[in-house]
Amino acid sequence: MDGDLLPRIEVFLTRVGLSPTRFGRLVVHDPRFVFDLRAGRRPRRRVHAHVHAWLLQNGA
Repeated sequence: MDGDLLPRIEVFLTRVGLSPTRFGRLVVHDPRFVFDLRAGRRPRRRVHAHVHAWLLQNGA
């Protein structure tokens, strides 16, 4: 797993004006997901792959 997931999410959130809570709910059904990543949480491979794919599908 690469370590660029959180920075990519942050750029996406800024670009589209989406809140971290809404992103977490939409993508992984966890409103705290981005906040937990910011605090050092490391997602499992399946979640990482899912978020990465979601970002690619949505123009990130």
